[in-house]
Amino acid sequence: MYIAMLEPTEQEKVVRALKGWQFVRGTHGCLYDRGSADSYYGRPRNPHYGGVGGESGPRVEVSDKESVAEYMAGYDWNERYGDKKDWR
Repeated sequence: MYIAMLEPTEQEKVVRALKGWQFVRGTHGCLYDRGSADSYYGRPRNPHYGGVGGESGPRVEVSDKESVAEYMAGYDWNERYGDKKDWR
């Protein structure tokens, strides 16, 4: 089965089943979300997922190449195109 042939919602189900929810972009607490949030709030890069309440579960630090890359994608996207918290 080619994942690209599936509808986006079906693709997300496959990714969630194979990798876990932390790789599904748009999910609160996922790797990409945590990277972009750390950038937004001016925090240093610290790859992790979860730990933000709700169904995200406890904070989990990551160091494997794929997880770090997903976190960094969110961080780097916000650095380039996103916004920064105005602390005034």
